[in-house]
Amino acid sequence: MHDHAHVTASAGGIRGASNQRLLAVSLSLTASVMVVQIVGAILSGSLALLADAAHMFTDASALVIALVASIVAARPADDRNTYGYQRAEVFGALANAVILIVLMVWIAVEAVGRLVHAGDADVAGGLMLAVAVVGLIANAVSLWLLSAAQTRSINVRGAYLEVLGDLIGSAVVIVAAVVIAVTGWMPIDAIASLVIAAMILPRAISLLREVFSVLGERAPRGTEVGAIRDHILREPGVVEVHDVHVWQLTRGAPVFTAHVVVEPEVLAGGSGALLSRLQGCLSEHFDVEHSTFQMEPTGHREHDAHG
Repeated sequence: MHDHAHVTASAGGIRGASNQRLLAVSLSLTASVMVVQIVGAILSGSLALLADAAHMFTDASALVIALVASIVAARPADDRNTYGYQRAEVFGALANAVILIVLMVWIAVEAVGRLVHAGDADVAGGLMLAVAVVGLIANAVSLWLLSAAQTRSINVRGAYLEVLGDLIGSAVVIVAAVVIAVTGWMPIDAIASLVIAAMILPRAISLLREVFSVLGERAPRGTEVGAIRDHILREPGVVEVHDVHVWQLTRGAPVFTAHVVVEPEVLAGGSGALLSRLQGCLSEHFDVEHSTFQMEPTGHREHDAHG
């Protein structure tokens, strides 16, 4: 006997539409600031500002990927894709992580080259500072817009991390611009670029690890399978729990399945009440909205094993 608890289609649609709007607004801000930073980097001669502009370009691409993935993920399930298209968010996050890692390596290489030829650098600190402040304000707004949604969607989290990296980058560029304007020490521009790479790379790697965890169908972080099993065993009539599996389609969409061995009278009297209690337990205590239970009479497991 099987039963399922589903997140309602309307709730999923509302969340998806909200994510799309947030991503679209962030994309507009990012693209606008990117153009300003590119022009400012060319006019000022700042590698740090150019690196931040390149990061903004990557962010714009990543936000496009995230927006497309969010639209695809909102498509309803069908006979070929019975869970729907929520995994599209995971692939979008994978693309974001890879792009970000490649970008950080490029920044590091360019920064080292600038340090080797530090004597040739001539950076306009005042213009560099003005452009960096504009970038900082725009990134702060985008970060605020995405802050809530990123806890529910791995795809939006990828975009959130991109914007966070830009915010940090803009702050570092501001510091470097002030140093150049006050002291005229040009190597700080390349050093700022290395700092940007060093601060962002671990976050990109963390996102990549989370993507691999989802694709590897590992139990979500913080989910204690043993605790779930203990909760189920406490229900009256439950004798044993086996073949327990917990994974997630994407961030915030955990899936649970288990075989539950029960007393014969539970099946004889109808197991609907027990199923409702089990699903309520998972939803209330473990935030698992999609659960599937197979009820088995005592002795059934041994029969399966011999089969």
